[in-house]
Amino acid sequence: MRIQTFDTTLRDGTQGEAVSFSLDDKLVIAQKLDELGIDYIEGGWPNSNPKDKEFFQRARDLKLNHARLVAFGSTRFSKNKVEQDPNVRALLEAETPAISIFGKSWDLHVHRALGIQEDENLKLISETVKYLKDHGREVVYDAEHFFDGYNANPDFALRTLEAAKQAGADVLCLCDTNGGNLTHRIIEVVAEVRKRFDGVLGIHTHNDADVAVANAIAAIEAGCTHVQGCINGYGERCGNANLVSIIANLELKLGHTTIGRDNLQNLSSVARYIAELANLPMRNDQPYVGHSAFAHKGGVHVSAVLKDSSTYEHVKPETVGNRQRVLLSDLSGRGNVLYKLKQHGLADRLDSEGRRQLLERIKQMEHQGYEIEAAEGTFELLVREALRPGLNLFEVVGYDVTTRLIGGTTATVTLRVQDSVHTATANGQGPMNALDLCLRQCLSSVYPKIASVRLTDYKVRVLEPKKGTAAKVRVLVEWSDHKRSWATVGVSDNVIEASWHALVDAIRLELMRLTEQDESVDKVVEDYCWGV
Repeated sequence: MRIQTFDTTLRDGTQGEAVSFSLDDKLVIAQKLDELGIDYIEGGWPNSNPKDKEFFQRARDLKLNHARLVAFGSTRFSKNKVEQDPNVRALLEAETPAISIFGKSWDLHVHRALGIQEDENLKLISETVKYLKDHGREVVYDAEHFFDGYNANPDFALRTLEAAKQAGADVLCLCDTNGGNLTHRIIEVVAEVRKRFDGVLGIHTHNDADVAVANAIAAIEAGCTHVQGCINGYGERCGNANLVSIIANLELKLGHTTIGRDNLQNLSSVARYIAELANLPMRNDQPYVGHSAFAHKGGVHVSAVLKDSSTYEHVKPETVGNRQRVLLSDLSGRGNVLYKLKQHGLADRLDSEGRRQLLERIKQMEHQGYEIEAAEGTFELLVREALRPGLNLFEVVGYDVTTRLIGGTTATVTLRVQDSVHTATANGQGPMNALDLCLRQCLSSVYPKIASVRLTDYKVRVLEPKKGTAAKVRVLVEWSDHKRSWATVGVSDNVIEASWHALVDAIRLELMRLTEQDESVDKVVEDYCWGV
């Protein structure tokens, strides 16, 4: 059966306590979700804050090949006519093909939160849905607190669905907003709703009782064909249902179609990519996509799994883009890189020593704390340097950074470029900006096109929290040359040094791209960053 996937990472997911995405993050994530094969991407609430409003303005330029972008909002306010309601107007002005609106299903909320009578609440729902449908939008109606409302007053909860359905709602989505209902109750209620309503029923669950994924899957088995959730289970309080696990379970365990088997292989890399943009540690033990999901340490387990992986693995890790790991003897990562080089005809361009050096560098960097998957620019640089070992575009002689309470930050950088030594000094808005200015000044006379590269995002992750201010950090920096974006990574116990490594790698990579266009390298980088 075909199950619609509705991702709300950019809206409900951002309500999680530690989750924060920049505007550029949200645009990149929307593009990644589209490439993954998600059907609906809920981008935010355009009337709630300036960032979401601007997101929808800029999202008009996104080239989405599959997904439908969704604006989120509420039914009209009781004091407003629907055509004059600011929230409803903002939803239409977002110009998305689909709109998701929520309405009250629980009489407790109608009386206490809205302070209106039940019949008035039904009018809010029906008039808002009809108005949006009259303006040509696909409407997903989120029945907020539906299960709690049904438990308290089933007749009224069902009447709210009827109001939305008769007004033309395309999807009736049942929401366990408080996340407190257990799976057996979800099944009972969905089955009753399914008896009364045809068309598309959806399910939206939260994880407050730690059963959000189970509840979502049970609802689908009971008749829902539309499922909502967040990548990595981000969301308010205990989070939303983890859409990653839901997709994998539906595809691999139940035989349903969501994003498709080919796209399923990209699941791990997308989950890790979004975690990196959120600047949150990816749970190692996260099912399917975590680094430990297919890791084996116990002697009996290792012995068996090396003979037949099915002895201790419920699915093949490759199906979700993950990999098997044998702890204390983890060779699969290096072998995977070599496999990709062979697959795209690049391995023959490296002699045995070149291949050994490339694999050794990757192994050493991952040991030091580099997250290569999220830094596709760093991986691309490693491949290009291995293919062109004699190329030396510039050499760093030294750099110095000074920050004063009065006078700001000054940096000095010295490079050797084509047998000439170039030194530049610049004042900047902090160490990173000052170093960036110096580096460009040193290179601009020889490589003028480097001026087009710009920093678009900058994140720091502490890798050893127990060491406090002496901890090693990982700096992930995103770049753009107005044609494409990429990320580079630096690791050090000195945040400025880690930032400098990421900066130099980004500039060195762009120079290598300018001096040699190699589509085969682009392809192996794309495959590695999405598939490992």
